[in-house]
Amino acid sequence: MIKTLQYQAKSATTKYQVEVGRSYPLGANPDKDGVNFSIFSEHATSVELLLFEQPNDPEPIQIIQLDPKLNKTFFLWHIYVRDLKPGAAYAYRIDGPQNLHGKGYRFDKNKVLIDPYAKGNSNKLWKRTDALGSKDNLTTSMRSVVIDISNYDWEGDRPLNRPMNESIVYELHVRGFTKSPSSGCKSPGTFAGVIEKIPYLQELGVTAVELLPIFDFDETELLREVNGKQLKDYWGYNPHSYFAPETSYSASPSEKDPITEFRDMVKALHNVGIEVILDVVFNHTSEGNHQGPTINFKGLSNSIFYHLVPFDKQYYMDYSGCGNTINCNHPLVQKLIVDCLEFWVKEMHVDGFRFDEASILSRDQNGVPMVHPPVVWQIETSEILAETKIIAEAWDAAGLYQIGYFPGYRWAEWNGRFRDDVRRFIKGDPGLVGAVAWRISGSADLYQASGHLPINSVNFITCHDGFTLNDLVSYNYKHNEANGEDNRDGINDNLSWNCGLEGETDNLEIDALRRRQIKNFAAILMLSQGVPMFVAGDEIRRTQKGNNNAYCQDNEISWFDWNLVEKNTDIFRFFKLMINFRKCYCHPTLRRRHFFNGEVNERGLADISWHSLNLFKPDWDNPDARVLAFTLADFDGGADIHVMLNMYWDTLKFEIPSIAVRKWYKVVDTAQPSPMDILEPGQETLISEDGCFVQGRSIVVLISK
Repeated sequence: MIKTLQYQAKSATTKYQVEVGRSYPLGANPDKDGVNFSIFSEHATSVELLLFEQPNDPEPIQIIQLDPKLNKTFFLWHIYVRDLKPGAAYAYRIDGPQNLHGKGYRFDKNKVLIDPYAKGNSNKLWKRTDALGSKDNLTTSMRSVVIDISNYDWEGDRPLNRPMNESIVYELHVRGFTKSPSSGCKSPGTFAGVIEKIPYLQELGVTAVELLPIFDFDETELLREVNGKQLKDYWGYNPHSYFAPETSYSASPSEKDPITEFRDMVKALHNVGIEVILDVVFNHTSEGNHQGPTINFKGLSNSIFYHLVPFDKQYYMDYSGCGNTINCNHPLVQKLIVDCLEFWVKEMHVDGFRFDEASILSRDQNGVPMVHPPVVWQIETSEILAETKIIAEAWDAAGLYQIGYFPGYRWAEWNGRFRDDVRRFIKGDPGLVGAVAWRISGSADLYQASGHLPINSVNFITCHDGFTLNDLVSYNYKHNEANGEDNRDGINDNLSWNCGLEGETDNLEIDALRRRQIKNFAAILMLSQGVPMFVAGDEIRRTQKGNNNAYCQDNEISWFDWNLVEKNTDIFRFFKLMINFRKCYCHPTLRRRHFFNGEVNERGLADISWHSLNLFKPDWDNPDARVLAFTLADFDGGADIHVMLNMYWDTLKFEIPSIAVRKWYKVVDTAQPSPMDILEPGQETLISEDGCFVQGRSIVVLISK
């Protein structure tokens, strides 16, 4: 219960009466009588709560000095403000000991701090440059906003809990998906804009959207100016608040509405069976290095929240490559991370999370990788998160690479080995059939020995970071000049092939080959065991003009061009039908939960059989091999599937296995123009011979009937 002891707030004007308050829950939590505030700062000696009538008011209407004898319980500072209502803005000033080099303390009473647990913030007055140095930034600071999240009507909605093996993930950027004028949206670039495009997602057939970061970040930070264009953080991988949706993604100017509009989007997507996965960044924050601004964590508990250089703690360890690194396995930080995830599941009905540079979550407080990192295991074992999808980007910028052995069992991983091996195979590199067979069959070489499953592998060819699929087959080299870093940023080895000419072309032969290669990638992705994922726009040949690091391009380079839907209907159709093929009830063999074990079905087919041009004779040891075939046996009354992959440049004849009672029918031939490249159910063509010609750089798929 809240202690009822009242006392006079130390301020020039007393507008609200205050009480001692309670230490939990953290953040600003309103009830019918007022608002309870609680914030953590272990070493602070002075905490002031600043109350603003409106978020853009330059001066507070009341400053409340918290009494450490009354308003502090261990490391938590708390107070209850009677009669304060949702919509009020607030912030903190915090002071403490000055020992930067030895202890890493960055207390500065001149800096106005927002609440790490705030459900919403306002940056209407914010000037990032004023948060640098030691000057007072009251009139240009961010403010947190008291938000009542209790009165939303979910109309019976809840997380969908779709099985992982039935998932098809579509990575998209909330703003970029509808910001282009070509979207025709009433609310472009917002959560509401995503709702407007749900019919498109339904037609495509994906089962989940994976949203690039939507936690509040500093979108105002000017990185540089290039050719008259101001470049700012577009992707959003620089959060400062983990419980607040990014304000600019709301169609309404009110600070309370991002919560409501995000919920509206989730509810609308759930209504058509599409899950929502959030890309979350618990490896670094927007506060940057020792030259960065003080927004919240630096001024609250810098020595706790961040990894600091041991011999001079004014500096930050940079395992993230982004200026600072979150100290994830400190108990207080661990609590914030788990509280955050549970909040987004309980209160926002999110279905899953993808953890950016997740290997940082496995580092101890000295930066050393742990076998059993507490935060990773608490996420895995949380009852609230038990049905929530958890996906790791199992590496970091300091060289820790944990593909196949990220801690825990339930964690899926972005399978970078799948991306690299399949890219090389499709572009025609020889001697990869063994590696590609592992990837197609669920990467058992990476996961099986440790007790993991195919569903631990999230298979992808492309993501937000790197070439789009169109650019992967159109460029040999990155072209990042528009980023203003002299083309130094972004990786150099993209494992790409431009099909004979760099960049855009009107050469019909080259364009046809690029279309075929795109279809080859889509086919392998949808035919492989594991969880397929692709980035928004690959299905319509979205291009970034060869830019493989468009983190700062909030413009046509990154935005989804809706005109391409009509221009490239053949590619969209191929993606849609390949997705339908994977999802079809008669193809459960594409969605196995467990690895192949040699089981034989009633027609004498093993669960998987490998071939080259000749049956049962795969070229595992041939350094020049560019062909691979495999047969998937069905055990549940559906179709057997036979796949032939020819990444050689000439047409080759593949043998086809005979099966009792049934015959083979062709469904997919990526060498054919649309609509013959993939046939609608019931339109498959009979294969009457014991062999099948497969054109160079193409894939053919058969089913048994």
